[in-house]
Amino acid sequence: MKTSLRSLVLALALPVVTVCVLMAEPPPFQRDGRPDPSYEVPEELNLAYALSFALDNNYAIRQAQERIKEQEGVILEVRSRQIPNVSANGDFSGNDKEVSSAMPAQNRDWGFAVQATQVVYAGGGVRASVKGSTLVREAAALELQGVINEQLLLVRTRFFAVLLAQQRIGVQEENVKLLEEQLKDARNRFEAGAVSNFEVLRAEVALANGRPALITSRNFLRIAIEELRQVIGFTNVSGANISKTPQFVGSLSEIEQKAYDMRDALTRARANRPELQRLAKLEGAGEQRVVVSRAGALPQVAAFGRYDWVRGGPSNGWGDRRDGWTAGLQAQWDIFDGRATAGRVAQAKSQLMQTKLAVDETTLAIDVEVRRAHSSLTEAWELVDASGKVVEQANEALRLANVRYGAGTATQLDVLTSQVALTEARLNQLVAYFNYNIALAAMRKAVGEADPLLQG
Repeated sequence: MKTSLRSLVLALALPVVTVCVLMAEPPPFQRDGRPDPSYEVPEELNLAYALSFALDNNYAIRQAQERIKEQEGVILEVRSRQIPNVSANGDFSGNDKEVSSAMPAQNRDWGFAVQATQVVYAGGGVRASVKGSTLVREAAALELQGVINEQLLLVRTRFFAVLLAQQRIGVQEENVKLLEEQLKDARNRFEAGAVSNFEVLRAEVALANGRPALITSRNFLRIAIEELRQVIGFTNVSGANISKTPQFVGSLSEIEQKAYDMRDALTRARANRPELQRLAKLEGAGEQRVVVSRAGALPQVAAFGRYDWVRGGPSNGWGDRRDGWTAGLQAQWDIFDGRATAGRVAQAKSQLMQTKLAVDETTLAIDVEVRRAHSSLTEAWELVDASGKVVEQANEALRLANVRYGAGTATQLDVLTSQVALTEARLNQLVAYFNYNIALAAMRKAVGEADPLLQG
């Protein structure tokens, strides 16, 4: 069952985004809006599902959604002044007849009235308040979009970190396996009298030095999984979930080069980044706050109509009553308020100027972010290209070292050195793949592109 929160996310912040590659439906929510703790660790987990799960469960995203709901409540409150307000009031009292002012003296009194009031003129403050609140609500929706972009980039980074740790384990396991074969070969040669015991000892040392890296890689994987669990918002660690780990599906090496023109990237970032759009909305809301503040120096006029029921005769019963209506206008004008209104106007103008300065500051920060992301993407691709060539060369070097060692023209040290070089080259290649994937995702986020796995 699709959750209502996902609908809110896509409707308010990502109108062109649709989840299209899902392995399973995200978990449901309880009535209070908190995650249902009954969901289980899936058997497999790919990047698309991790992103989808985060849309529903990431706490930063869900808090941003609640801020939208909060602002919608503010709009309802402000709009209440645009429509008639109806109130009812009544009173009942008892007293000694000796202190009664009525003739003849009474010991009971009661009255009941219903009144409707409508603001007629408030110096434009009501209309400006509604418009400003609407702009703030739109800014909250844009804030949600920015939070989504930030958190989904973090999900990608954490997921790729899991893949990196997982593939590093594979490289280290293969390295240990090759070192074990080297040790076995050295022992066989020693038993045959072809080499000295020193060769066996050196192979044992190389194998012992290779195992800590494997242990460390396994620890990195465990930590990476926990960090991914945190960012996607998976909270259920009861029962089997406390130790169950899904099979992570994906590969860091499945990449393609994508180039960005710097001028086009800067233009797109200024047009698409929700952070700038949000500040533009807040700037408009700030202008409305100035109008609201100035309205305090103008007359306030309201129309009202009231119908009263009061005790009208010597008895206290409902049948012995008087009733009738009253209508009129109420006006208030604070001719001099000790310059309180002037102070509020000055505050509103200063807040507006601060927002304008924030627009300029954020624009500069986004320009720098785009340039930095572009440079990092260029560097990452060059490292991917270079690392691939190094791996090819390291593989060939190890092959030749083994051939020469078998022919007796190379030492065991040459083989071990070549093996270490190959392991290092393969690890560097994995890091290059990881950095490129992250750099590409950061570039997309910098120019304001939606995550490609969530585009319809």
